Amino acid sequence: MTTTAVTIGNFDGVHLGHRALIDRARTLALRVVALAFDPHPTAVLRPEAAPPRLTTFEQRRAALYAAGASEVVRLAPSAELLNRSPHDFVAQLVQDHAPSFIVEGEDFRFGKARAGDISTLRQLGQSFRFSVEVVPPVEVALGDHQIARASSSLVRWLLSHGRVADAARVLGRNYQMTGIVIRGDQKGRTINCPTANLRSECMPPADGVYAAWGSLADGQRFPAALSIGTRPTFDGLDRRIEAHLLDFDPSILPSEYGWTLTIELVAWVREQVRYHSIDALREQIARDCDRVRDFLALPQPNSRHRVSQCV
Repeated sequence: MTTTAVTIGNFDGVHLGHRALIDRARTLALRVVALAFDPHPTAVLRPEAAPPRLTTFEQRRAALYAAGASEVVRLAPSAELLNRSPHDFVAQLVQDHAPSFIVEGEDFRFGKARAGDISTLRQLGQSFRFSVEVVPPVEVALGDHQIARASSSLVRWLLSHGRVADAARVLGRNYQMTGIVIRGDQKGRTINCPTANLRSECMPPADGVYAAWGSLADGQRFPAALSIGTRPTFDGLDRRIEAHLLDFDPSILPSEYGWTLTIELVAWVREQVRYHSIDALREQIARDCDRVRDFLALPQPNSRHRVSQCV
């Protein structure tokens, strides 16, 4: 008979702590089932307090499979589900998945009003005949030499401060945003540096310019200077995500808009600045592109083509 280990959570970002749960589960059972809440339970209980997404469910599912899960099940956090007692929550889980093991972190809470904890889970395990394995938190050394516990909330905090390299340390990979390219106001074209304007469900980092990679749906990958902010030089008001793809020929695309773009953030370059003239902005864009190439370990183009090669 195949043994099953179950782990339950939101798994947003699928960071190193989440992967430690999957790793431990794989040592215990042949079949590993990840039960992933989507959306975050807070979106049902207190929508105004729901955290921004780090991943879409599709990204989360792919990352959990890549980490070693045998099956990923989406749990829709309905009011009925979230108001079940700890006993009823576990009873349904056992009926659906027949786990031999449930693998969780030490701060795991479940059931109505988060009343159940690891102690509760162990007591229920005696009744329902499963063992509980507790995985210690994963600690990560950040760039400022601080040691921090891996968590989705930490990743969000790091992104909100532009610390994308530290976010990558917690995630175990570069942070990605996938979205659809939409029509912008085409200001970039006036300075010979068109941008792809991205609409994404996932949390953007703090305003600023970043070194990144941009990937198309067919797997083609291009270096990118990513700008996030209100475009102060153009007196913009709305916050935008704009990717300047380097060494990119737009003619390879079937249409100008509506295509999928994935941005993989590598490094912070600079904050948003209001420039006194378009020429000053053009010069800064050229410097940004040079720094992006440096961060991505790419050769620099001929200097007279610097701005034109931002696209």
